[in-house]
Amino acid sequence: MAYNIRRINPLDLQPRKAVGVAIPFSAQAVFTSTFTTKDAIKVNLINYFLTGTKERVFNIDFGAGLRNLLFEQITDTSIGKVSEQVKTGLSKYFPTVVVDQMLLTPVPESNTVSFLLKYSVRDTNIEDLITINFEN
Repeated sequence: MAYNIRRINPLDLQPRKAVGVAIPFSAQAVFTSTFTTKDAIKVNLINYFLTGTKERVFNIDFGAGLRNLLFEQITDTSIGKVSEQVKTGLSKYFPTVVVDQMLLTPVPESNTVSFLLKYSVRDTNIEDLITINFEN
């Protein structure tokens, strides 16, 4: 009989040990810590989606480049191109993240793009949802 074993990150077993830093940087001491792997992965993914391509100095491939959609003509072709770029980047920088659903919804009249990502993390029980609205 096969068992589906879910791994728990050892850092999640230590409730007072910070795992990462949350976004936005608006706490009293500037940084708000994250204390679970689930929160750290979500913050890292949001950071990836909000970073433009060629924005990081020593890692110019990092970033989804979603904000670039606001300065282009929004068509099915450009949405498909960005979707592929996001999937490629996620497989490179977040290999344990499995995309369950990804939607890029353009609203050309207001030059707005809504991004939704449902994801899970391989071999864990982590599932979450990210929604980002890019407005011009």
